[in-house]
Amino acid sequence: MPIFSFLLFVFISSFTPGPNNIMAMAFSNKHGYKNTLKFCLGVGVGFFVITLMCTFLNNILLSALPIIELPLTIFGVAYMLYLAYKILTNKGLNGGNNEGNSNGFFIGILLQFVNPKGILFGITVVSTFIIPYYNSYFSYFLFSLFLGMVGVMSTFSWSLFGSIFQKHLLQYRQQYNIAMAVLLAYSAFSILIK
Repeated sequence: MPIFSFLLFVFISSFTPGPNNIMAMAFSNKHGYKNTLKFCLGVGVGFFVITLMCTFLNNILLSALPIIELPLTIFGVAYMLYLAYKILTNKGLNGGNNEGNSNGFFIGILLQFVNPKGILFGITVVSTFIIPYYNSYFSYFLFSLFLGMVGVMSTFSWSLFGSIFQKHLLQYRQQYNIAMAVLLAYSAFSILIK
């Protein structure tokens, strides 16, 4: 597995603005860090489950139809290039408004099942970085656990430093977007050159 490309893709996809991070920042501003931590843990658990589901569904498809590996890889690369384009053309941050914070943990879990960025990220990372290189259930579990922990770290960092990130991202938005888009495009193209 191209480990640098994997980590680069995971970092960029996890720490750039998206529903999880924007909600964590909004949660923090509205409800405080304690309730935000519950939300962040929920995001991690939800993403762990999504990643495991993606792994097993992709594994079933690949074992039943080995020809699907190439289309899944192309889909993953195309999605990563699409994300690079969206990051490059991003005009700003739109904070979300979240009502009813008492169930922040469950909101974090459920968000993963309706979060297109998270689901597509799970499919992409599994089909391009995990399934082609690993075939043990233990490795699938460890990767899913790792990705869930990255989800917790990214949402918690956005909640903890949300106002600082927002200020700097708004001030240096164009440079940040260009750097993230270039790194993501590099990660996508490196997958094609296995």
